[in-house]
Amino acid sequence: MDGMQVALPILGIVAVAAATFYAVSFAEIREKSFRDLDESEESENGGFKSSLSSRERRARRKAEKQSKS
Repeated sequence: MDGMQVALPILGIVAVAAATFYAVSFAEIREKSFRDLDESEESENGGFKSSLSSRERRARRKAEKQSKS
């Protein structure tokens, strides 16, 4: 029996196993990130922070700089 006839099916099995592993891993990571997003939205009373929060941060930084001077 030729060595290639044995090696080819083994390499195919290894390749399919690796592809399955990565597919399952990425699915779990995606599921976890959606779960984390849902939890963060619940803790923030739902939704994303508006651009107003960045304006507030800039205003605080400016006030801190002025108070230090």
